[in-house]
Amino acid sequence: MSGSKLAVVGAGSVGTSLAYAALIRGSASNIALFDVNAAKADAEVLDLAHGTQFAAAAASMTGGGDIAVTEGADVVVITAGAKQAPGQTRLDLAGTNVRILEELMPQLLKHSPDAVYVLVTNPCDVLTVAAQKISGLPAGRIFSSGTVLDTSRLRWLLARRAGVAVPSVHASIVGEHGDTEFPVWSTATIGPIPVRDWTVEGERVFTPEYLAETAREVTQAAYKVIAGKGATNYAIGLSGARIVEALLRDDKAVLPVSTVLDGQHGISGVALSLPSVVGRGGVHTVLEMPMDDGELAALQHSADTLRHTLGTLGI
Repeated sequence: MSGSKLAVVGAGSVGTSLAYAALIRGSASNIALFDVNAAKADAEVLDLAHGTQFAAAAASMTGGGDIAVTEGADVVVITAGAKQAPGQTRLDLAGTNVRILEELMPQLLKHSPDAVYVLVTNPCDVLTVAAQKISGLPAGRIFSSGTVLDTSRLRWLLARRAGVAVPSVHASIVGEHGDTEFPVWSTATIGPIPVRDWTVEGERVFTPEYLAETAREVTQAAYKVIAGKGATNYAIGLSGARIVEALLRDDKAVLPVSTVLDGQHGISGVALSLPSVVGRGGVHTVLEMPMDDGELAALQHSADTLRHTLGTLGI
């Protein structure tokens, strides 16, 4: 988008992948990459800048080790923090990354007081609550990427099984971005057909057993990738760039981002992912999607899990 600025905080594998995705997709006209490791940030910026000729749209690439490079950003995406180790849950990271956020947020707000802030650092739901309390920003202006990537993983698996294009699959992962997340099967469709009714050669292929295994595979996907290569980065980079585009282009896209809830499905004070309208200025509306009794119970379980962690951390 012309005249727009995206600041990416953290030049690790996720931050650089997100900056790269935003550059080649033309998500913003100016991309700034900041990291406390100035040498790393400078090198990544130089490498990305060398390829701007081949990007989808004209864009400038700046950055470095001075947080002032984020000055005047329209959107700030925070990827900085301790990364998830093999066998470690996202919630295990909570204490360390909350402390990093306590130091980082006031500085970012000083340089970009009008920005929308998107958290990608895990555990993103816990950090969303912490960041809102630290910043005092309304929930719509400080939220996390939530289950946008998890939903993409789900749709990819369903599309592969059904033999259709991924955009034809309409299904969402909601709740915690973590072990208690779950798919909303009761409203999932392929085109206009409920997933449970989809047939291949006259047979229903999405049996209860297959759906349960698919849900498990989505929940465990990050652990599998981390065990093999040390981090997830490409897909989260792409999904993060898509969120940035929804904000800067005022797409009013429905995406399952994580905001601090205020009564949706009877839940308040914790951040969970639900389909939300995302456009200029942040999250406009959190949608209360239809769920059956089992799904509502699962959402409450996600909320209770996160509320326990927040209590442990004193947030």
